[in-house]
Amino acid sequence: MSSDGPYGRQGFNANSGGYGGAGAQSYAAPPQGGAGGGGYAAPSYSSGGPSYGGAAAGGASYASSGPGASYGSQYGSYGGTPDAYQGNEKSEDEKAKGGKKSIALQALNQNVLMWAGFITVSLFIYKFLSGGDFSFLMTYGALARMFGFGILNLKTFKSQRATGVSIKTLQLYSLVFLFRLTSIIRHEGYLPYDKSGDWLYHFVEFMSLIFTATALWACMMPYKHTYQADLDSFGEMHVPPGYGAVYLAVPIMLVAVFIHPNLNADFLSDTAWTYAMFLESAALIPQLFMFQKQSSGVVELLTAHFVAALGVGRVMEFFFWIYSYHELASAEGSKLPGYLALFSQFMQLVLMLDFFWYYYLAVKNATPLVLPSHNGMGIV
Repeated sequence: MSSDGPYGRQGFNANSGGYGGAGAQSYAAPPQGGAGGGGYAAPSYSSGGPSYGGAAAGGASYASSGPGASYGSQYGSYGGTPDAYQGNEKSEDEKAKGGKKSIALQALNQNVLMWAGFITVSLFIYKFLSGGDFSFLMTYGALARMFGFGILNLKTFKSQRATGVSIKTLQLYSLVFLFRLTSIIRHEGYLPYDKSGDWLYHFVEFMSLIFTATALWACMMPYKHTYQADLDSFGEMHVPPGYGAVYLAVPIMLVAVFIHPNLNADFLSDTAWTYAMFLESAALIPQLFMFQKQSSGVVELLTAHFVAALGVGRVMEFFFWIYSYHELASAEGSKLPGYLALFSQFMQLVLMLDFFWYYYLAVKNATPLVLPSHNGMGIV
């Protein structure tokens, strides 16, 4: 390539000939012989000089490299070897992973603080507001439920979204707390034996009803546009949209009417308490069904805490009724109500086994909670 052209080998040299004229470079392809002006064909990444191309006859050509020269052996102009590029990519990946790990650890710390706060408060209540009786497990279970619905309200109003929340589950839990309160306010047969049964248990159940109703209102009113009705589709058969919970609420009511204990010696009160007990065992099914319908399987962190807290509450009550189910006898002396109470609680815990396991892994590893998909309805 001549050094007289405007884009000569030594740089941008002056050329009075401008961009045209004899001997000047042209933006056209060079003649077949290679003589004459240079052209902008593909570059040659050979090692023959400071330019990008090798020395073709008469001018620089952006043609492919000549024999023995390959792009793979000439990286000096671009700052390193493939190992250097891979090293940079690894470094970027490590930084990204480090950032994600830091966020995950912050979330884990928040989780630990949240649960630590709940455990601390519950121990304080056990020490100062309870007589230390075994029946405090009922109050502890109620505290866990209230804690769970408190988390749900935090999630809903903080994010201003109702994503991942089943309105059907909230509807059923609203019935649970309402019917239970109608029983325990009028009679004492199903209250904890210790001091927490004097007023604390009533207060906790009432606050749980308030939290549940508030979350239900938020999902149906201000944040309705974020509610995932297509995923919350449990029981959507031959009923108006959103009324699928009747497939759980109505049959369980019939069971409670005909099979219930007699601790209050009052048909309405005994039936109301039994209905709340049985219905609570099934109230989480629409929420678990909604988890199953999610294509990604990823459960929002606070939603996972909400469900886990309800599960913890059920575990506490299950332990209590294992030793006390014999008290749930009918007016005729039948132990069937007690057996059904144990069975219903046990089945709820079975349905939640997968959830508990993946929840434990997520908290342990500070990672998002990801549930697998199953074809069968029931276990998540």
